[in-house]
Order: sequence, then structure tokens, then C-alpha cells
Amino acid sequence: MNNVLMVFASMTGNTEEMADAVREGLASGNAEITVKEVFDANASELEAYEGIVLGAYTWGDGELPDEFLDFYEEMDDVDLSGKKAVVFGSADSSYPHFGAAVDILIAKLQERGCTVVAEGLKVEFSPSAEEKDKCKELGRRLLGLD
Repeated sequence: MNNVLMVFASMTGNTEEMADAVREGLASGNAEITVKEVFDANASELEAYEGIVLGAYTWGDGELPDEFLDFYEEMDDVDLSGKKAVVFGSADSSYPHFGAAVDILIAKLQERGCTVVAEGLKVEFSPSAEEKDKCKELGRRLLGLD
């Protein structure tokens, strides 16, 4: 895999911490990595990359954050056949649907033809050192290193 695009949204910094750790895992391979916050990205960009990493915190009772909604809708117009992806996000277990944004993004990627190569990684609030290691592993997994 030569090039990877990571797109994420973070409100409190928890998902951004996860993104940083996933990027560390990706850096252990030879891929060129592009990282964008979701409000700086367009879903059509996904078609130019072999690997896709999406990260979003879960908002409210189990929804995508507002800043991810346009990107999510734009995904309806892309063909992701032959591409591989992983998804991560921070969440709060006090809500009825823990980490639902991760599940929503996985379903959309699969609907668009993408192969999701690992179970979605959900972390309660801020990632611990052990959870950051799991984030790094997720990045390596996308590259086929783990």
C-alpha cells in the first residue's frame, strides 16, 4: 500500500490523540500518509488513495458529529472498490449506543465497496497508553504489518 488518507473529527482532543497514535502505526510502514481534519476534506479525495483511515467521536445518542455529516453524504458519490480501510473513535458509555459513529462509518465504507480490514476501534474518552498501542496496531494492520 503506497498511500493512505486519514480523515478525522475531534472536539475535545480525544479522537485526535487516537489519530496521532494511528499515524504512528502507519509510519512504521512505507506508505505516504496524508492527514486531514474532516472540515478540510472532501469524500471524493478517498478515491485517490489505496488506504483509508476514518476517525470520529460519537455525538449525542449515537450519531456522527455535525462536522462529519457533509463528508458522510459526499461518500454516496464515491467508488471505494479495491480500497482498504480502518475506523476508530472516542465515545462515552453513558449513552445508549457506545461508539456508534465508528459503526456508521464502517457501514458506509462497506456500502461503497471498501474492505474494512479490522474491527472498529472504540475508546472511552481519552485513550490510555494501552489503548494508544491498539491505535498504533490499527495503523499497522491497515498496512498488513500486524
